Amino acid sequence: MNAQSPEYESLWSDTLKAMQESLPPQEYELWFSALQLESVEEEEIRLTVPDSLHRDRFSQKYLNKLQGILSDLTGTKVRLSVSIRKQATGSRALVPETHRKALPKKKTQVPPTLSADYTFERFVIGENNSFAANAARAISKNPGKAYNPCLIYGGVGLGKTHLLQAIGNDVYREFPDLKIAYVTAETFTNEFILSIGQQKTHQFKNKYRSVDVLLIDDIHFLPGKKGTQEELFHTFNALHDSNKQMVFTCDRPVSELRELTDRLKSRFSMGLNVDLQPPEYETRVAILRKKIEEKGVDVPADVIELICRNIRTNVRDLERALTNLLAYADLVNAEINLEVAQRRLQDHFSSPEQKNIPVELIQRVVAEYFSLSHTDMKGNRRTKAIAFPRQLAMYITREITEFSTTEIGNAFGGRDHTTVMHACQKVQDKIRTDDTLEPTIQYLIRSIKGHGS
Repeated sequence: MNAQSPEYESLWSDTLKAMQESLPPQEYELWFSALQLESVEEEEIRLTVPDSLHRDRFSQKYLNKLQGILSDLTGTKVRLSVSIRKQATGSRALVPETHRKALPKKKTQVPPTLSADYTFERFVIGENNSFAANAARAISKNPGKAYNPCLIYGGVGLGKTHLLQAIGNDVYREFPDLKIAYVTAETFTNEFILSIGQQKTHQFKNKYRSVDVLLIDDIHFLPGKKGTQEELFHTFNALHDSNKQMVFTCDRPVSELRELTDRLKSRFSMGLNVDLQPPEYETRVAILRKKIEEKGVDVPADVIELICRNIRTNVRDLERALTNLLAYADLVNAEINLEVAQRRLQDHFSSPEQKNIPVELIQRVVAEYFSLSHTDMKGNRRTKAIAFPRQLAMYITREITEFSTTEIGNAFGGRDHTTVMHACQKVQDKIRTDDTLEPTIQYLIRSIKGHGS
């Protein structure tokens, strides 16, 4: 059997079809589109991939399954091997065109408020975001009928804006007659204030109550703005009564938004609420590889692995580290290698971007007060001597920082946001029955702020 025979083409097409049907489209595209054929012998097929990271992950996850499918189809034992290909290989792409992901149909323009870069095709799906991504796709295919309204929430840089605008872009492409409005909550507020000053509130109301799809980003900007909340409440009702699609994003569950009216909270909560978690290692690798591919640059596999093992926060921080490294290499004409990356990205690894007081400082001060170790704050031990101080540290973090419960949970050993909410509620309940707890909390807060100054 040789690589160019009809027999081979048919056999390989059937093999890939079986594999493709068993995997999510993003996963199949990521790991199979880069495969190339090195050689085909009677009992061995040799494949090549771009780098060692791809080789190791592919071999670990897919080689046995692919080998089993081939053996079943041929009736004989077929061995597969994977190696790193040289720069100039002349080999044929192993994945036939019929099994490559079709490129999206694109129009020459997108609505002026949307970015053409934010599409579902460019959104890398992993365990941390698959539920939200699938919900967003379902909405774009059936606006006004599937999951209406929808709220997507999560920390900074996890893809909320990307998914929100991807919905808009997909609806624009599939339903060109529908009227789409994408706006940030801040812009919505500013437009509303301006309309009052210019006595054009009627025009403002018509603008947003006549759309078919309303996409509002960052509703955590709304608390405290009573007039804007009132206007959005009535806009929400008008659109919902007309079966118009609404999607919102927020950096935390709406139940945690202080100074947001209860009736608006109830409106945001009445549909589907989905959260975005920080990406796990595999997804971080996939995201970074995709960014590198889009930029058309060459970054060694060990550098990709270094970045992804040290930056666990969000997509934005991954992109920031990559941009820094590429800019440095370009400006000083340096080769990108492991040594350069370790030296250049040290600040990205050791000092991730924080807001307000670092969670680690809170954990350390609380742990010292209760004669515990810092690791107890992140660990899984649930004895009363450890569990309550951990809950107290979560409560204080929620009180004196702007971190969302998702971000707090991640900082406390990767816990779910609901665990943080439960911890805060437990502490609040105990404050009502224990007169000594509030003074203790205030003492800890003063100590934390004293350390941070």
